[in-house]
Amino acid sequence: MKLDRLDRKILDALQKDGRIANADLAEIVGLSASACLRRVRALEEVGIIENYVALLDQRKLGRRMDVFVEISLTGQSKETLESFERAVARSDEIMECFLMAGDADYILRLSAADPIDFERIHRDHLSQLPGVLRMKSSFAIRPIVKRTAIPLQAEF
Repeated sequence: MKLDRLDRKILDALQKDGRIANADLAEIVGLSASACLRRVRALEEVGIIENYVALLDQRKLGRRMDVFVEISLTGQSKETLESFERAVARSDEIMECFLMAGDADYILRLSAADPIDFERIHRDHLSQLPGVLRMKSSFAIRPIVKRTAIPLQAEF
C-alpha cells in the first residue's frame, strides 16, 4: 500500500493518541469522518496498524530496571534457533528479543523490579532457555530516549 500525506497524518495522530475519536482524527487530518474511518480501516487491513495498546510506565509499576542480555547459542542450526525463539516467546519476563548480526546471536530486553527480581528472572527463565552457550547482562542506568512512534516524514 502506497501511503500518501493524509495516511501519514492519520498514522502520526494515532501514534500520539490511539484512543482519539474518529471525528477528532478526521478534523486533524482534514477529511470527513467517513473518509477518515475508511482510511484507518484500510491501514488496519493491510497490517500497517498492527494493534492498539496502552503504554504503561514500568517504573510506576515497580519495574525500575531495564536489563539487556546478549545471548550466544551453541550453534546456528534451524532447530537450535527455533527452539530458542519458541522458549523466548513463552516468557512474559522478556519484553523484547532481537536476532542479531555480530558478536551475540540475540539481544533480549527485560524489565525487573530490582537485582533480586533479576536474579529470579535469570534463575527461572534465562537459565532455562535451550541452546544457550553464553549470556552477558548489562543494566541500564536510565533511559535517555524511549520512543514508540515511528517517524513518518519520509515516503515509503
